[in-house]
Amino acid sequence: MENAAYIGLSRQMTLRRELDIVANNIANADTTGFKVEQLMVGKEIGKRARNDAIRPSASFVLDNGVGRDFGQGAMSETGRTLDFAIAGEGAFFTVRDGANGEAYTRDGAFTLDPEGRLTTKQGAPVLSGGAEIVLDPALGAISVGADGTITQAGQITGRLSVVRFDTLGVLEKGGDGLYRNGSNTQPVEANDVQIHQGALEASNVNSLVEITNLVEISRAYESVTRMIENTTDLSRRAVERLGKVA
Repeated sequence: MENAAYIGLSRQMTLRRELDIVANNIANADTTGFKVEQLMVGKEIGKRARNDAIRPSASFVLDNGVGRDFGQGAMSETGRTLDFAIAGEGAFFTVRDGANGEAYTRDGAFTLDPEGRLTTKQGAPVLSGGAEIVLDPALGAISVGADGTITQAGQITGRLSVVRFDTLGVLEKGGDGLYRNGSNTQPVEANDVQIHQGALEASNVNSLVEITNLVEISRAYESVTRMIENTTDLSRRAVERLGKVA
């Protein structure tokens, strides 16, 4: 197969990956705190054949990983006492991730477990300065200030730990909606954000843009497929003609 076909195949592989990412964005358009993703595409220069000193090296399309837009999503009022939204980009609620330490989320749809611990919907305890937040339902509803301070029955019972990272690229997304720190970088307190009680942050996915991306990806894939077919057909006819001459 000619280099052109190999290059086309490398592009098809990235287009398939890009299609998966865009489809995932659309599927999570209504997921609280979800951040839109896109494929980072680069190039890889292939080495020339040892006996070919004339043709330039082939440039193949390379998957460089997934980029994530941590921009602010729209806020929607829910009126639910244990719903919280962060007004401020790049900041996260801190939760306990079992034996793995701490994890981070923008999804503030919290609940209480049977022991009175404030947890995520998946059951991960929400943290306050590294400690779990325990509330007593018998004391009535809680009130949370803009700085995350939690008050119940007139007493401060904790403060939602909201942190940020200088480099958001160190965060690795898990399938459970949590982000994990994949480096030795330590987070810092995000004191410049505000916590809104009774509200949730929507995803920052623009469905119209993502559907348009789906159409463009499909068309690009079809175009590359035709190019590979034409290249293969050209090679076949060249071989046939050479065979007749011989």
